[in-house]
Amino acid sequence: MGYRKGYYKKDGTYVQGHFVSKRSKSLKSNNYKGGCMGLMMIFIILLVSVSCTSDSESPCAKRNCSDFSSQEEAQSTFETNKTCYSNLDRDNDGIACEN
Repeated sequence: MGYRKGYYKKDGTYVQGHFVSKRSKSLKSNNYKGGCMGLMMIFIILLVSVSCTSDSESPCAKRNCSDFSSQEEAQSTFETNKTCYSNLDRDNDGIACEN
């Protein structure tokens, strides 16, 4: 904040001095949303991108039907952990690698 000295208008009236803000007018307008929201969005984007790239830390081994020599072998692996090997049963009927 700063102090503005008094001055005379063109019509001859005197305007008393007063305190004024030193901020630019663009920051005072209602269009300014603030830096916190922008920083929050950048943080969220970085968090999502990091969480998407850390799939290698998953305890589940990535296995496909082509990794097994028979359907019985795929079925027994599927039965050990159905949530981990859910990609072996595409139609969710409990039978792994039907084709």
